[in-house]
Amino acid sequence: MNRRIMDILKKREVLLLAIIVVLSLLVQVRAPSFLTYENLANVLKACSIVGIFSLGVLVITISGGFDVSFVAIAQVSEYLVVWLLLRYVHGNLLVAFLMAILVGTLMGLFNGFLIDHFKMPAIIITISTQNLFYGIMYVVTKGRLLYEVPDYLGKMSNMKIFAATAKNGAAYGISGVTILWFALALAVAFFLRYTMKGRSIYLIGGNATAAERIGINMTHSTLMIYGIGGGIAGIAAIAHISVIMTVIPNSIVGTEMDTIAAVVLGGASITGGTGSVFGTILGVLLFALINNSLTLLQISSSWYNVFIGGVILLSIFVNALQERRHLRQKVRVKVEMQEV
Repeated sequence: MNRRIMDILKKREVLLLAIIVVLSLLVQVRAPSFLTYENLANVLKACSIVGIFSLGVLVITISGGFDVSFVAIAQVSEYLVVWLLLRYVHGNLLVAFLMAILVGTLMGLFNGFLIDHFKMPAIIITISTQNLFYGIMYVVTKGRLLYEVPDYLGKMSNMKIFAATAKNGAAYGISGVTILWFALALAVAFFLRYTMKGRSIYLIGGNATAAERIGINMTHSTLMIYGIGGGIAGIAAIAHISVIMTVIPNSIVGTEMDTIAAVVLGGASITGGTGSVFGTILGVLLFALINNSLTLLQISSSWYNVFIGGVILLSIFVNALQERRHLRQKVRVKVEMQEV
């Protein structure tokens, strides 16, 4: 077989796509409603928030960094933005997005500053800031819910393309939140693949020392990477409000592991240097389809958590094997060059 075809078949994205197809066909046999347009549109809408989160986490993971504070950033952003819109700002959907992106970016920059300045592991810093962000929000708000949300925030979630009507009269279709996810995915993919800044993130994740030696400013890059992660968390915050139309301080707590697992499953290495937007989207879709399958097949949702934990462990194991094989190849080439 052509070597190029073999290389394509070895890609994580191809494997994930094959798993999704096989899983869908198997579930369809037991649950005929699984592959209906209505069900798939609902699945896409349900996983769109995690999908948006995953794009920010992907950028940080490719750089070799780590972030568990993105959900806290989103929760603080949505609470602060809605509170300001209700009391001080006569805004619209665009203004809400700009405000949330600004708040999220500032908190992301705070993460980047701490990581770069103190040279501490990113996981330690972001666990600390996660608790700091949540703590400040609960102290200030006393955990109060905001039941009143500007009506224009819900228009995005209610907007549908390829709309259809269910038997009960309810409309369904591809939600505006899903469109936002895919549009943002295209923007991130373009940034990572076709811009110097984006490509430098892969270099930093692959070999930070080499990146610094060729002139990449690590301080600026760290701030940029975590600022992007925070800004995307801000976008996810508005998308989340649009879906639930209520601000609950802890409503998306717990989605951190789902997001990180989807990014890793999509081919991003925990140690940095690899990862793709398409693989991440497939990782998010696979988890969403499994969750939906468990519901349709009436299997306990506890198995979902078992699967998430297993996938993270398996992905780390596969990444470790790949890095060990890559290291052996480098040593072999070096020895051969010395012999020549």
